[in-house]
Order: sequence, then structure tokens, then C-alpha cells
Amino acid sequence: MAVMTYIEALSAGLREEMQRDGSVFILGEDVGTYGGAFRVTKGFLDEFGPDRIVDTPISESAIIGAAIGSAFMGMRPVAEMQFIDFMACAHDIIVNYAAKSRYRWGVGVPMVIRGPCGGGVSGGPFHSQNPESAYLNAPGLKIVAPSTAIDAKGLIKAAIRDDDPVIYLEHKFLYRRVKEDIPDGDWVVPIGKAAVARAGKDLSIITYGAMRWVATDAAEVLAGEGINVEVLDLRTLLPLDRAAIAESVKRTNKVLVLHEATLTGGPAGEITAIINEEAFEYLDAPVRRLAPPDIPVPYAPTLEKFFLPQVDDVVKAARELHAY
Repeated sequence: MAVMTYIEALSAGLREEMQRDGSVFILGEDVGTYGGAFRVTKGFLDEFGPDRIVDTPISESAIIGAAIGSAFMGMRPVAEMQFIDFMACAHDIIVNYAAKSRYRWGVGVPMVIRGPCGGGVSGGPFHSQNPESAYLNAPGLKIVAPSTAIDAKGLIKAAIRDDDPVIYLEHKFLYRRVKEDIPDGDWVVPIGKAAVARAGKDLSIITYGAMRWVATDAAEVLAGEGINVEVLDLRTLLPLDRAAIAESVKRTNKVLVLHEATLTGGPAGEITAIINEEAFEYLDAPVRRLAPPDIPVPYAPTLEKFFLPQVDDVVKAARELHAY
């Protein structure tokens, strides 16, 4: 067992999968000589060579297109977006080719699209987005969003081994702020399974990514007031773990859904629908949503802090819900 940061655990998972399977390779802007914009692939070029660590032009559609083509030919590409925001440049081929391939002619696309997402670092509106909502309605895709170092490693390994395209959202705010003991050996975190980050009985906060840590910090504050909060970390957004969501509702009877993607059309709407379908009779209060307003991510630190849900915002919403 070794102590690793989120980014070190992600890097370790990529390295292990490349060592295990010669069909795995990484392509993207500056992934080779430079070691990636955030140094996820530092040292990989020396270890695996230029045939498996491929520096590309600045063209996200070319990167994803090359990844899809190589997947059709039996490879397992990992396409890095320097910032996940620019995945939008390849939206057409992601949702109309990669995602639909298995349905159209029975061939999967074992491809991972990974990159840094999220705010909290004053990256501005083009380098801080959370694009999951735009892809939740694309049948054929899977979407994962690890919040811990253990999950960062386990989910990248699972994503690479999956026979269909996986969008892997790595929150840049967590890269060097989260550190954990990482078990030795070859293991994966299964796609589609949520985890209880904190057990509780008075209300549930259902969340993922960086907001998992906002939720657990808020839960500690609320514990001092005698409010016992459960935090459910979804880990996978597509498919959602319907059973885990329903079980959490049944345990606590009150639910706050928290995420960093903007409110309208965000995952909270789908999660609320699942709760209504699977556990409506267990609710003692309406499901509450907490998410940023429907505006681009501000650049100024003060405005970004106002935009992103903070611990105090979660505490206030939870108090109101608990008192309902």
C-alpha cells in the first residue's frame, strides 16, 4: 500500500493498464515530451515510446477521430483532452459515431476520453466546465467522475477495460488536494456502482466529484448540530446506480442532490426522477436540488466562489430540509 495523490493514482492506473495490455495507448496534446498539461503522463514517453504515447496537433476532433478509428482496429485508446471543455469540438463523432457504433453494427468502441473538469481554480468559462449534462442523453456512452484517489485509479482501469466509450471526468481541483492509501495489486472500481462516503440517518446528500468533499465537510458541521447526514458518492453518472440512490432515500427519507454542473438540465433532475420512481413513498420532504446558476463559470475568484456551491450553502439547505 502506498500513499498517493489523486493525480498520482490516476497516473498509476494508466501505467498499469499500459503494462498489462499492449493495445492500450495514449494520445493527446503534449502528452509525450511535456508529460501532459497537468503531468499525468510524466515519464510515459520514455517508458512506452512514441508509438504508444502520441503527441497530436491541437485538434480535439482529430484526436477523438483517431481514437475511434484505432478502436475499430483493435486498439484501446485513451484520448486526453487538455481541458475537458474542448471535448465539445468533437461532440458529433462522440455521440453519433462512438456512442452509436454498437447499436448500428454490433461493434463496440473501447475508448476512454479523459481530461480535467470543474472549477475552483479560476480557470474561467472555457477551462472550468462540467460537461456531463450534455452527454447523459447519449445512449451508448458511459460517464465516470471519481472523487477520491482510490476511485481515480480504480475507475480509469475499469474504463480502459470497458468495451464501449467511457468519458472520464477528473476534477482538477482534486488533483493534488486529495491523498489516500492506495492498495497494492490489480483491482478495479466497477462502473455503475455508487459508494456511501458517509453513513447517516437524518438526510441524504447525493453528489459526486469535488462536491463530495463539500458535502462531507458540511456533514461534519451539521453533525455538531445533531443532524446525521449520509453522503452518497455516485462515482458513475451514466449509468446511475438506481438501487443505491433508492436505498439511501429509504434510510434517511430526505434528500439534497448536489452537483457542480449548472442547474437546468443537470444530473439532479434525473436523480430526482429516479427517486420518484423508486422510493417516492419513503420521502418526508420534496427532493431539494443545489447547483450553480445557469451562467458560464466566472473567472474572478470572488465570482467563482459565489457561483460554486460552498459548505455554508449546503449546510443552510440541509438545515431547511431537516426542519421540513
